[in-house]
Amino acid sequence: MPKRRAAGQSRSGPGHLSADAQALQQHEAALLAAIVSSSDDAIVSKTLDGIITSWNPAAERMFGWPAAEAIGEPITIIIPEDRLDEEATVLACLRRGETIDHYESVRRRKDGVLIPVSLTVSPIRDPRGAVIGASKIARDITERKRVEDDRARALAREQAARTEAEHASQVKDEFLATLSHELRTPLTAIMGWVRMLRQGTLDEGAADRALEIVDRNTQALTRLVEDILDISSITMGRFRLESVPVDLAAVVRAAIDSVRHAATAKHIRLDISVEATIRPVLGDAGRLQQVVWNLVANAVKFTPDKGHIEVTLASVGSYAELRVRDNGQGITPEFAPRLFERFTQYDATPTRQHGGLGMGLAIVRHLVELHGGTVGAESPGPGRGATFIVRLPQVLADAGSPGGRSDPAPPVLGGIRVLTVEDEPDTRELIAAVLRQAGADVVVAASVDEALGALATSRPDIVLCDIAMPGRDGYDLVREAKRRPGPLAKVPFVALTAHVQEHERRRSLAEGFSVHVPKPVDPAQLVEVVRRVGRR
Repeated sequence: MPKRRAAGQSRSGPGHLSADAQALQQHEAALLAAIVSSSDDAIVSKTLDGIITSWNPAAERMFGWPAAEAIGEPITIIIPEDRLDEEATVLACLRRGETIDHYESVRRRKDGVLIPVSLTVSPIRDPRGAVIGASKIARDITERKRVEDDRARALAREQAARTEAEHASQVKDEFLATLSHELRTPLTAIMGWVRMLRQGTLDEGAADRALEIVDRNTQALTRLVEDILDISSITMGRFRLESVPVDLAAVVRAAIDSVRHAATAKHIRLDISVEATIRPVLGDAGRLQQVVWNLVANAVKFTPDKGHIEVTLASVGSYAELRVRDNGQGITPEFAPRLFERFTQYDATPTRQHGGLGMGLAIVRHLVELHGGTVGAESPGPGRGATFIVRLPQVLADAGSPGGRSDPAPPVLGGIRVLTVEDEPDTRELIAAVLRQAGADVVVAASVDEALGALATSRPDIVLCDIAMPGRDGYDLVREAKRRPGPLAKVPFVALTAHVQEHERRRSLAEGFSVHVPKPVDPAQLVEVVRRVGRR
């Protein structure tokens, strides 16, 4: 009968371990089990058929499966359906005795949540060296992936910001170069013809032609400055509308009349169709006329000689729809998405055929959107023309009388006494001439002190006053005048000024001015302001 080996008793012969060796082996096994049990990484073993044979506590925490439920199940319980082919590849590598190091993939928890993991899979061999299974270590790399994703997004944002800054710098450079050209061209014509007029060498016909050229180029410069100021106001969020019911048909006709000469010069046929039943829209008549003018002038610019432009205004549901169609240059699909961006031009090269600063359509979009409408463009392609479409909400027929500003008859200022305060002699002379021609009784002053004296002696019905003047400014004048007793304190003041920013307008009204009129001012508009305020 075999005898039991006493503790510490050793056997001789191959395949038998001494007691010390057995103790060491048991200690190593216990240590290994403790390491596996305490590891923060999931450690799993499986057969070459993919059946789980061990499952440490970290695996329970990571995948949500208790060891009692996981052991004996296929490893595919933690593999998403779209990654099942990975297991076949892994098993093939194991059978060849290969180790897979730090393979990044995705595994699925018991509750269905997917987690990113880094896997190391090693073959398990029997004493003869044959592969009988696999040991898998899975590390949750969710936090690392989050950091990497955050870093990648930050890098993408940085690259996008750098690209945007580079593009903005390029656009700015192109804009400044274009602005220089667009300013110098009319200035050259103005300065040259003015000098010739002063020399007195032109006959009557040439002189009339010179004045016409000077007037046209002055209007071009005025439009450039107004566009720049409009873009500045848009950028700073200080754009302002005075909304009243507007006769859109009258606005369209007035805008077209102002560009008809340019169309005639190119022998362009300009057809207009206005639906008789169009209802008013709520908005700013001047700004709406600016929209129409920009679109029609743009069509004239890009339509060749002897071309054709159609302008239609009709009711479409509750909207008034304006269409401006031409048979000109057209729009490429690549440029179409940038059509209404600021400082964007179809051709910004020095050899371009058409002038402009690339601001008109951006202003159009902003103005239309401020009126609650939409603007878009259609084109079959280059050389096949384009159609711009504006839709504005109409108001009810009884919402008020139309407010369109369609070339009213010149107002008469007879009986209105006007005090004009302006330090710049040429401007002072022009204002006085315009108002006197309209019938007003005009007194001029070049400074605040002169104006205070004139207030007492002339007893004006209205005061037109510049703001920025040497020494005491327009604010000083209006404050002192309002402090004086009697009727003078009630005389309305109109700020006629180059201070055109929204905060400057608000200040002028807060200081006591009744109306804020930006320079340069159209003579007809100036007369209308004086008539309206002076008769009040």
